[in-house]
Amino acid sequence: MAAVEDLGVSSPGMATSDTSEEPASITTEEMAAQKREERLRKFRELHLKRNEARKLNHQEVVEEDKRLKLPTNWEAKKARLEWELKVEEKKKECVAKGEDYERVKLLEISAEDAERFERKRKKKNPDLGFSDYAAAQLRQYQRLTKQIRPDLEKYEKLREESGEDLFPTSNSLLHGTHVPCKEGVDRMVSDLEKQIQKREKYSRRRSYNDDADIDYINERNAKFNKKAERFYGKYTAEIKQNLERGTAV
Repeated sequence: MAAVEDLGVSSPGMATSDTSEEPASITTEEMAAQKREERLRKFRELHLKRNEARKLNHQEVVEEDKRLKLPTNWEAKKARLEWELKVEEKKKECVAKGEDYERVKLLEISAEDAERFERKRKKKNPDLGFSDYAAAQLRQYQRLTKQIRPDLEKYEKLREESGEDLFPTSNSLLHGTHVPCKEGVDRMVSDLEKQIQKREKYSRRRSYNDDADIDYINERNAKFNKKAERFYGKYTAEIKQNLERGTAV
């Protein structure tokens, strides 16, 4: 055994003990390095994700600031402009193909959409009541113009009879020369009667209070007193009570 040890040859038992210790130490170091690399990789990924989230948050803040500075109806205007651009492009395509745009548009509408549009049109009430005199006059003008049905035969006959006076100028004298037909007069009378009936529906008499104090001499004065009471009643209440009690100074 001593000779064997002097030759540098180890016994089998000794060889197994030395080889088992060295790989174990190497494996531990490699595992520690791998864990360190794994932690560094996760740290870099988290760092990149944080930077990306910060960048996205900044972009969202900028976009939200832009949206807040835009007008309130910007989305509706944008959608309207996009729709108008599409319509213009479609019209150009129809003109290039030699087609009628209105006909192509109607052909593209489905039966369900057409039925929905028709129901909406029937439900719509163009007469929204009285808002001001200008709007009421405009509504009446539009209603009357829609009722006009021109008679071309009478127009041709009138043009032959009147000649150049049919289109008067500043020097024309046509006062008293035109006599309306009976149908036109009857149509005007019936229209005026309808206006009177409609006006009576809109106007209603207020209920009369028997217990209220009579401080007016006629209906017009009563309306004026109500307006004055509405605006100045809280300032003159004490004066009115003193006058009624007879203690006014």
